Amino acid sequence: MSDSKITEKKPVAKKTTAKATATKVAAKPSTATVKKTATTTKAKTVKPSTAKAPAKAKAVKKIGAEQRYKMVEMAAYYIAERNGFEGSPSDYWIQAEAQIEAMLGK
Repeated sequence: MSDSKITEKKPVAKKTTAKATATKVAAKPSTATVKKTATTTKAKTVKPSTAKAPAKAKAVKKIGAEQRYKMVEMAAYYIAERNGFEGSPSDYWIQAEAQIEAMLGK
């Protein structure tokens, strides 16, 4: 049997498939990905605004004539209600107009 060929088995290298390679890449993020994530996190941090809030006089929007009329009407009603509806409606209206003008700053 010395003439017979004896073959030794060599270890077979494992073949990597695309699936295995993709798993390895997903498991170990590159440093570029880590830096990008860190940069994105820093960008999301927002400092409180140091801008000044607008003054109340500037924040008041102009109202239309119809809105002003409704406001005076309601104010006159509540003034009359407080007085038990015993005074003159025109007096209540004048008082209500004065209150609304003072409130709107006109």
